[in-house]
Amino acid sequence: MIILDNHFHVDPNNGIFLEAVKQFYRAGGTHLIVVYKSAHDYGFPGIRAEDFMKAMDFHVKLVERINRETKVRAFAVVGVHPAEFDHLARNKGLEHAKNEVMKALEYAQKLCLEGKAIGIGEVGRPHYEVPQDIWDASIELMKYSMALARDADCAVQLHTESFNEEKFKELGEYIREVGIKPYRVVKHFSPPLVRVAEEVGVFPSIIASRKNIEEAIKQGNRFLMETDYIDDKKRPGAVLGPKTVPRRTKEFLQKGLFTEEDVYMIHVENPKKVYDIDLEEVT
Repeated sequence: MIILDNHFHVDPNNGIFLEAVKQFYRAGGTHLIVVYKSAHDYGFPGIRAEDFMKAMDFHVKLVERINRETKVRAFAVVGVHPAEFDHLARNKGLEHAKNEVMKALEYAQKLCLEGKAIGIGEVGRPHYEVPQDIWDASIELMKYSMALARDADCAVQLHTESFNEEKFKELGEYIREVGIKPYRVVKHFSPPLVRVAEEVGVFPSIIASRKNIEEAIKQGNRFLMETDYIDDKKRPGAVLGPKTVPRRTKEFLQKGLFTEEDVYMIHVENPKKVYDIDLEEVT
């Protein structure tokens, strides 16, 4: 059985790195979308575009190590976290931050075009209150990320504040404005609003708590599952632990909450649609 965690972080400096991946595998997981964390977490200052570029290269090498040294098949997603932009804008000025982050996002697109990554992310806007100018610039950068993904025909993973139906519709307006294929847009840390996301065309990536997945599957199987595992020794198991997606998938299948068709859609067909990857060929 193929089981994919759609949003998983690794951190050799602050976390348990390969041990987390092995825990995922022992629980029954097979494939990971490993999302860039931050330049600071990877040991780079995060002041200039080159810092973010080096951090992305470092991230790609971490994913290569996972593929070399474990039985899990991993794929890289690279970008600049909106909190990194916020921090840089407050410390070095808005225009400097925008210019450097845009250059870094262009490098993320280059890595996707070269086949070293399969998506741009996590990008978007902060999940906490920020000054209006930083908020507006974050939306501008989110649209720029989507435009880069559109031109590369790759996925983009969005980090945002908490979402509801109205915010999904707002996102739909941005998607139409940019012209990206809606199914290439992944709302990371999505609430279980599967039908609303489908109306907009976005793919929701839903935190794999029991409550969330129970609600999601009632609305259909057009979603991805994630832990947003942070890999920080100071916060073990945050947001969810590395074993959660395989355990939850198998539990729901055994209880009859998932059918085999549901599992196949969530873990094989949906990732194929979003990322253009055939997980049955890369096991």
